[in-house]
Order: sequence, then structure tokens, then C-alpha cells
Amino acid sequence: MENLSLKQTVPRAEVGEVEGILFTKPICSMWNQVWKFKARPDDLLIATYAKAGTTWTQEIVDMIQQNGDVEKCRHATTYRRHPFLEWSMQEYSAVSYSGLELAEAMPSPRTIKTHLPVQLVPPCFWEQNCKIIYMARNAKDNLVSSYHFHRMNKALPDPGTWEEFMEKFMTGKVLWGSWYDHVKGWWKAKDKHRILYLFYEDMKENPKQEIQKILKFLEKDMKSEVLNCLLHNTSFEMMKENPMANYTTEFQGIMDHSVSPFMRKGVVGDWKNYFTVAQNKKFNGDYKKKMADTSLVFHMEL
Repeated sequence: MENLSLKQTVPRAEVGEVEGILFTKPICSMWNQVWKFKARPDDLLIATYAKAGTTWTQEIVDMIQQNGDVEKCRHATTYRRHPFLEWSMQEYSAVSYSGLELAEAMPSPRTIKTHLPVQLVPPCFWEQNCKIIYMARNAKDNLVSSYHFHRMNKALPDPGTWEEFMEKFMTGKVLWGSWYDHVKGWWKAKDKHRILYLFYEDMKENPKQEIQKILKFLEKDMKSEVLNCLLHNTSFEMMKENPMANYTTEFQGIMDHSVSPFMRKGVVGDWKNYFTVAQNKKFNGDYKKKMADTSLVFHMEL
């Protein structure tokens, strides 16, 4: 695949809506095909709100599936190993990507990635009773990470100022919709379906324990030395340097890592470096209202 050179000016993505949820125009135009996607019973779906530890979860799952074989996990980039179901980019001649096409051509068993809110997941995933791993991250860190990602990724709409982006995030006028609806919707669904619901903060605090939950969910066993190798290779420091996971090998000209690296900090509590006292107060008030109807609890710091 050719890479775009940074000299080309890439226009920012335009947005549209599907059932009240914002998506980029290419996703909207492909929506019927996404909705009719045919899942297979042995598909594994990794679902997250964008910038909630998706790539991390993918890498951990891949390492488990390859039984800790680092070389096998590096045979291709994350977005080729795990098709990004609804994502498509046709507007850049040098870089076209269709998660759907990639998924359809892939032999079983497949691991597929999505950022869709639960109500927009293609019905076949429920009909086939597929296993799903959902990773959730606290709203404040998720917001900061999204803001920086929008700054560096031209395939996404311009975030505007920090203040403006925070406002959009709070009102749900961002891609893939409201963070609040997303985490709550998936939380509700976990009681009816085969969903393992994980938290980014738990994964940071005790990765071994969380990875053991994934192993159990995937009905896999792993020797302790392989598990230790997996822990090492899926640490933030290692992944930041891994060209197969850090998004530096493709999408040049679309992702500008000089603005902000794709793998930025990978910490809990970075929001404190961005929120003013007034913003924090406003955010907390709004958060309390929106999270009043759920048993879901997040840790804003470790």
C-alpha cells in the first residue's frame, strides 16, 4: 500500500448521522452494508468507545491467540490483523481502507474491532451469540485522549479548541455519539449477551489480573512464563515502540505524529493537566446527572 506524503493537503473528514449518531461521511454511505454484515459464530468482537484502550486490548487478545508468539503478532499492522468493522476511507486515493471488505475476506476465526454503540452493532453478532470484549475508560481521560487524536488525525473532523471539544463531548456531538450512552449501553447489554466488560484503569493497575479474565473468557490457558512475556510486550512502553501497533507505518499524511503521537501517554489521570478548576466543576455536575441511572462506576485516578 502506498503512503501519502505529508506534502499533500488532506481535507478534514465531513460528518453525517446514522440514527442520531455522528459518523464520518464514508461510514454513513456504507451503513447499509455494515448493518447487514454477516458474523460467524466464532468471531470475536472487540468493542470500545474511541480512544479507550482499543489498540491495547487488540494487542493483548492477539498475543493470547498467538500463544505469546511475538513474531506472529508482528506479521501485520493492528488494523490489518483486526478489521475495523465500520471504518472506511475511500476519499484518499493513496490510502483506501474498508474494514468490511477486509473482514469478509478473512478466514475464521476472526477478531473484529468496532466503536459502535451497542444499539448499532449489526444484529448478526447477537444472532450468532458471538463473544465480545468491551473496554471502557473514564470519561475525563477518554476526552483528553480523543481531543489529541482529533488534532493529529485528518480523517476525523477538526476538534476546535479544547473548550469547544469538551462541550461537544459533553453533549455527545462527537463521532460514535455520547460517551455516556456508549458505556452505559454496553454495561446493560453485558447481562444478556456474552460480553466481558473491562476497565482501562483496572488494566493499568493490575494487568495480570485483567489478562487472566480475558484468558478465562476466551477459554485459553497460558503458562506463567508466556503470560509474563505477554505482559512485557503489551506494556505501553513496548507498544509505543512497536511499528505494528503504533500507527506509524501507514496513514502518513493522515495521522501527524508530530502534532501528537498516536500512543501518547497511556496513563490514568492525565486529565488533570487539561481541565481548569471551572471546567472540572462543570464537567462533574454534568457527569453526575448523566450517570445517575447506572450502577457503572469509573476511577478518575489511580
